[in-house]
Amino acid sequence: MADHPLPEPEVAKDWLASMLLIRRFEERAGEMYAKAKVGGFLHLAIGEEATIVGAVGAMRERDYLISTYRSHGHALARGTSPDPVMAELFGKEGGLCRGRGGSMHMFDLERRFMGGYGIVGGNLPLAGGFALASDYLGTEDVTLCQFGDGASNQGTFGETLNLAALWKLPVVFMVTNNRFGMGTALERHSAVTDLHKRGEGFGVPGMQCDGMDVLDMFHVTGEALRIAREERRPILVEALTYRFRGHSMADPEEYRTKEQVAEWRKRDPLITFGDRLVAENVIDAATREQMDADAVARIDAAVAFADSSPFPSPESLYDNVYVTGGQIRGWYSVDTLHPETGSPDNIVTQSETGAVPQAMTQALEAGEDQ
Repeated sequence: MADHPLPEPEVAKDWLASMLLIRRFEERAGEMYAKAKVGGFLHLAIGEEATIVGAVGAMRERDYLISTYRSHGHALARGTSPDPVMAELFGKEGGLCRGRGGSMHMFDLERRFMGGYGIVGGNLPLAGGFALASDYLGTEDVTLCQFGDGASNQGTFGETLNLAALWKLPVVFMVTNNRFGMGTALERHSAVTDLHKRGEGFGVPGMQCDGMDVLDMFHVTGEALRIAREERRPILVEALTYRFRGHSMADPEEYRTKEQVAEWRKRDPLITFGDRLVAENVIDAATREQMDADAVARIDAAVAFADSSPFPSPESLYDNVYVTGGQIRGWYSVDTLHPETGSPDNIVTQSETGAVPQAMTQALEAGEDQ
């Protein structure tokens, strides 16, 4: 990969600070999961920080970003406060999605982070839709869609790339190739292992970058975004990276050796980029240590915020949920499956069905959830 010069000192320091914040957030999230503070699944991006920060650094504020279920770092890099991100992991009302989404479904419309997505490859058609909207409205907004190497074997990959090329949509598809689709090595799940070439048959040219180098990520992503924005056509970027932790917290990692992980850790983007900033006198060793301490303190505050935030009330269980039938409260509870009972005259109100959440509240107060 190319040897790129450093950006302006403040930009370089901001990139390092952002990668440190993501790393310390992910480490603490893992600790909180082990303490049963976090429910559901938890996928950590430890080792992949450069793929996030470098790519986001190349984007404009109005560009759209959509990622996978490994999405905490994307929200942070896009500028979301760590407080609601951590609270979302805790399932708390103060979370980014009021505790409804959890780890895999972060979402921040204000910063045009269009979410993590729990279905492998499911974010690709959505990215095509965002790009179609930009094209339809005639804006310069480009969509960046990050997904894993395993998703490149999903049907949505080919379907979306084909339509994006056919309709000349301003979208950059970025496959973060960390060598494993869950626990299956790339060579065992893909006949073509140069994943940036996978789009050629659909009319989508490819580029490749070093996903362990934030500078290379920035420059290659920037060029891909330029092409999509100015030439109005899709690009496929392959970021070669590696995750230092398992696919999820439930992963025993029996498919790779400790020696392999240790070898990749020598290319830790936080270490290599931090070393270069010190070597080129952008920061000194004391500043580097303070930046790390600041990241830890910020995550401490995020955990405290998440701990103090309340859980959603049982009465809000059905808020923002599409439902049918008379058993659920709310003016939107119209049974469209049975027209004879689904007319506006038969809309069920909260007062008529309040017994369900009220019973849940009484059970919680009585400690029956223990």
